Amino acid sequence: MRVWPGRPFPLGATWDGAGVNFSIFSENAHGVTLCLFDGPDSTRESATIALREVTANVWHQYLPDVVPGQLYGYRVHGPFEPANGHRFNPHKLLLDPYAKSIGRDLKWDDSLFGYPMGDPEQDLAYDKRDSAAFAPLAAVADTSFTWGDDRPPLTPWHETLIYEVHVKGFTQRMPEVPDKVRGTYAGMASEAAVAHLKSLGVTAVELLPVHYHIDDQFLTDRGLVNYWGYNTLGFFAPDPRYSTNPADPFAAIREFKMMVRSLHAAGIEVILDVVYNHTAEGQQQGPTLSFRGVDNASYYRLSPEDRRYYMDFTGCGNTFDMSQPHVLQLIMDSLRYWVVDMHVDGFRFDLASTLARELYEVDRLGAFFDIIHQDPILSQVKLIAEPWDVGPGGYQVGNFPALWTEWNGMYRDNVRRFWKGDGGTVSEFASRLAGSSDLYQQNGRAPFASINFVTCHDGFTLNDLVSYNEKHNEANGEDNRDGASNNDSWNCGAEGPTNDPEILALRMRQKRNFMTTLLLSQGVPMLLAGDEICHSQGGNNNTYCQDNELSWLDWNLDDERKSFLDFTRRVTRLFHEHPVFRRRKFFQGRALRGSEIKDISFLVPSGAEMTDEDWDAGFVKCLGVRLAGDLIGDVDERGEPIVDDTALVLLNAHHEPIPFTLPATKEGQVWRRELETFADDQEPLVAEGGFVYDLQARSMAVFFTRELDDAQSEVSARQVEVLRREANAPEPAIPSAKPIPQRGA
Repeated sequence: MRVWPGRPFPLGATWDGAGVNFSIFSENAHGVTLCLFDGPDSTRESATIALREVTANVWHQYLPDVVPGQLYGYRVHGPFEPANGHRFNPHKLLLDPYAKSIGRDLKWDDSLFGYPMGDPEQDLAYDKRDSAAFAPLAAVADTSFTWGDDRPPLTPWHETLIYEVHVKGFTQRMPEVPDKVRGTYAGMASEAAVAHLKSLGVTAVELLPVHYHIDDQFLTDRGLVNYWGYNTLGFFAPDPRYSTNPADPFAAIREFKMMVRSLHAAGIEVILDVVYNHTAEGQQQGPTLSFRGVDNASYYRLSPEDRRYYMDFTGCGNTFDMSQPHVLQLIMDSLRYWVVDMHVDGFRFDLASTLARELYEVDRLGAFFDIIHQDPILSQVKLIAEPWDVGPGGYQVGNFPALWTEWNGMYRDNVRRFWKGDGGTVSEFASRLAGSSDLYQQNGRAPFASINFVTCHDGFTLNDLVSYNEKHNEANGEDNRDGASNNDSWNCGAEGPTNDPEILALRMRQKRNFMTTLLLSQGVPMLLAGDEICHSQGGNNNTYCQDNELSWLDWNLDDERKSFLDFTRRVTRLFHEHPVFRRRKFFQGRALRGSEIKDISFLVPSGAEMTDEDWDAGFVKCLGVRLAGDLIGDVDERGEPIVDDTALVLLNAHHEPIPFTLPATKEGQVWRRELETFADDQEPLVAEGGFVYDLQARSMAVFFTRELDDAQSEVSARQVEVLRREANAPEPAIPSAKPIPQRGA
């Protein structure tokens, strides 16, 4: 076989049409051997090539006789000195850190560990068993693809509606999707899947991890898998388990690109959940699969007291060393590859606080942020932080720099507590509804810096949030010890499934309350896939290992679930149709341009504005929010002022109805109710300002101003007059608002 010197960059195995350049970084290695395999069933390499060219700690060689599809791995020679952080072992076959395609998945075996299992010295002992028959293999990739006229949708942040979804779980049970492509990238791009997303008004899917990951051995021993995928080993390779033919090393790349192209054609962006904070190799007693054997001391954050051990800010055993330039290079190269070659539109960074730890503290001015901000490609895509990790000072909600949005955990927690009926929540609740300016305004960010969510993959589904007080994770095999115990959930009177009609009605009402609150709050709403069809995980709030019907969405909808899906679609339409819910600027909370009306007003049930005394009252569970549609104070892409109807959102978390006096409108205008969460089949209602509306227990109502002439074209003018007289009726006769039948009813 011919061997040429090759080039140090780009790293990885690069096919140029005439041959393949192999390149791998290792600062502390004494030697690197490239191993070629004939097929996925091979137990030993068929050829070895010593990489003798070394440039700036990069080992490289060019093989003109190698073509795409070639399976390969590395053996790296160097000191085995765990006390000094070095764990080189050439008996262990290693996956290329820059592998773009996976040619063979891992098969668990004791030989994958760098020490003899059961040895009293544990990881300090040196193991000579060869792992070639069991280690994952990379494949030389051919990344060519015909993108046609594919273009990124470039949806502005303030118009974005995110749908967090698992590639497999979304379509595995979707009957309209062909059997062969269910649970795959191709299934995600199927006509039925895209149609569902479009019907919900989704503008971006946020895919749970699709980088190549491995299933932890302790899970496979229990007959489980790492379903969520937060256990990455290959940061450039799409996971082949989501392709229609995992044995084909080219299928995953091709089908992932086809998925992106199809979603883009539907106007839907693709955001990847990425896990650059740790790898699947775990702590010091974990396997030697890639980075640990390539250069442990260079890739991982080691304890300064004893370099045998790892600094663990992730709870997963290890942490990438963000102070090392080549670690930053690996992450940036991976991110750029997914944008430039795979056409993704953004990233959600798992445990993002870890990426800001250069020394020990979380540093929002760290090199990771500097590099992204100056990068002409990455600075232009959507960047979402999960703004916490498990280390000291890791909770950093509101502290990420400009260009970044954040999963707003404070939004989730407060909204849950408010609708559960907890007292003392209304002041913060108002801030969360208005875009969380207390978190994001001080450093020049906008309301869309807040990714609002009530549920996500990690925790209860929306259905379970209103059905369980306690987690029920026994299926995970850890005696219900895993998963968060504090969920701010409320089962509405019975734990789990029940036939009690009152409890079931209350649960459905609470789901409507949560969905409406989420979609009509300022900021970027994120829906958890399946919440719109009342998906339940049986009270399991940590289904990371459940690749089964507990996690897969059930599309066999009964009338109740169909009704909630229709309701969700109605609320998403309100989100998209009314810019008053999608502001790019924070509210001023005061009158603008000489108007007597504020851009936002918070109201008590009497219709008056809330006072300091009202805000401080711990028992307040009801409020109204008036959003002035003519005081948005922004312009569209053509420079025209953005004007909308004025919205009134009434919220009652109390267990009893509360009479709420509708605020005054401009002359000639009335309030028209567009939505109420108490019942799913309410009829239109129109009333003047000053009318006393009967806001039902634990419910919401959404009104918009209408010109009286417009209202008369929608409902009977005679009935509008009835509501006028009732609104002016003397105390204490407080009438309930009567539904106004549509004309012709």
